[in-house]
Amino acid sequence: MFEKIKNDAKLVFGELLEKTALKSGQILVIGCSTSEIIGDTIGTHSSLDVAKALYDGFYDILNEKGIYIAVQCCEHLNRALVIERELANKLNLDEVNVVPQPKAGGSSATVAYSLMSDPVMVEHIRCDAGIDIGGTLIGMHLKETAVPLRLENKKIGEAYISAARVRPKFIGGERAVYNKDLM
Repeated sequence: MFEKIKNDAKLVFGELLEKTALKSGQILVIGCSTSEIIGDTIGTHSSLDVAKALYDGFYDILNEKGIYIAVQCCEHLNRALVIERELANKLNLDEVNVVPQPKAGGSSATVAYSLMSDPVMVEHIRCDAGIDIGGTLIGMHLKETAVPLRLENKKIGEAYISAARVRPKFIGGERAVYNKDLM
């Protein structure tokens, strides 16, 4: 089971990186229900082992590319996020005092907190792309304007995947000319 989760994550995150064209220094928000990955209802069977298998599939790849991750906690921590202190300082974000746990924050956030070199918790961030594994509702952490991504790989384990990227807003109306590279 864990090898399948790792392999599913490699496929999904590989496709996500291809379709978003995220660059070094950009931010990917990750919401994840490990309960949903194993086929249970969100919030019922949080699993550190499942989260570790998931992170084994993508964490090093994102680090190598210089892409920051913001890992969303569950609603018990008001969907706060785990990020690297470097990113919090760069964005001048206020740190909040909480350490995620499997039943208060979720296993995904707990594993992310343990993997990061200098993790901090923040309440708000504006990300360049996002992946929602199992219906965790990440939209509040995306920049305007979010564009849904249709991934061929639609599941990690038993959890359905939703993903999005962002693009600059179109302004100026019918006479405006737009930069196609930003679409």
